[in-house]
Amino acid sequence: MSFVSIRDVRFSYAQEGEQPVVNAVDGVSLDIEKGEFIAVIGHNGCGKSTLAKHLNAMLLPDSGSVVIDGDDTSVEENTYTIREKVGLVLQNPDNQLVASIVEEDVAFGPENLGVEPSEIRRRVDEALKAVDMYEYREHAPHKLSGGQKQRVAIAGILAIQPQCIVLDEPTAMLDPSGRQEVISTLLKLNREQKMTVVLITHYMDEAVLADRVVVMDSGKILIQGTPDEVFSQVELLKKHRLDVPQSAELAFRLTGCGLSLKSIPLTQADCVAMLEEAMR
Repeated sequence: MSFVSIRDVRFSYAQEGEQPVVNAVDGVSLDIEKGEFIAVIGHNGCGKSTLAKHLNAMLLPDSGSVVIDGDDTSVEENTYTIREKVGLVLQNPDNQLVASIVEEDVAFGPENLGVEPSEIRRRVDEALKAVDMYEYREHAPHKLSGGQKQRVAIAGILAIQPQCIVLDEPTAMLDPSGRQEVISTLLKLNREQKMTVVLITHYMDEAVLADRVVVMDSGKILIQGTPDEVFSQVELLKKHRLDVPQSAELAFRLTGCGLSLKSIPLTQADCVAMLEEAMR
């Protein structure tokens, strides 16, 4: 059985007046395996953030089911267990930082779970080391950079020891350096600790790093597959007002000019190799 099993989920937000009800998530089915790195992409309003909030029972489906490691999110008794298994990191780290000292902030989650003080100390140290923020443990969060704040927010989730971490556009408010810090942290957690990662993002260069890319449009899953499979469908993505990695965009335009290419490059290195081969 998959770690996350989503079946025909529909969800709509309350509408004002006589406006017609529109499903923010409209009949989505998706399986996520333990240890996978999934990127969910799509334009604003496509339902990706709403879907993310279903993964730790912040939202419950109007119909269909979300099952996390065998626990149905619609069963109230499962909520506590599910939120221990799935941690959610929001876009703005300032909304998740609650203490005046970094290590106290990271300790907040396990303290609320009733974890023993000695175990909290161990978890806080391990979480901060996992995101390379241990040396900042006695700093004030508000004095950190955006990327550092987001890494502290991730450490706060790690201290709860979830099996899966869901991140809703965690790099949207960061500069390129901060974005790199956060993405490097996620790759490290996924590859070294085998943590399941679900990343909601607008940045295609982040999505190409995932094991699988899920593309949403109008509350539905448009396509899904490996980054190669998804981003090779440039025309389909453009038809739905979606971006593609710059390397894929260049290859698409060159193909349109008559250049024959063996594959669509996704990274700068792949693009350079493609151009070198084409110029021979």
